[in-house]
Amino acid sequence: MAFNKKNRRAKIKYRIRKKIKGSASKPRLSVFKSNTTLYAQIIDDVKSSTLLSASTKEIDADKKSVNATLSTELGKLIAKKAKEKGIEQIVFDRNGYLYHGKVKALAEGAREGGLKF
Repeated sequence: MAFNKKNRRAKIKYRIRKKIKGSASKPRLSVFKSNTTLYAQIIDDVKSSTLLSASTKEIDADKKSVNATLSTELGKLIAKKAKEKGIEQIVFDRNGYLYHGKVKALAEGAREGGLKF
């Protein structure tokens, strides 16, 4: 297997997902970063279903790239949606990304919004 960014992240992602499982009482908050957008999903792994999702496209469609401020807003948005569905506690899944920058800002925004993890 060649050592490139994609394979490295897949290996880290596999290692994380062995330890993290989401349930109905404590679902998993998964993060995905593309070049232009940041996505967040709250997932119940027992039923294999996405309970809710949000992206930076919902916040500001004019932005061409995502920064830490927009990531924090996304965290607050996903927390607000989760509160409406009655979700208080989650498990955070950084999805192979480093807990730094945009991913960290999203997590802090979700905590500010009232989610516990």
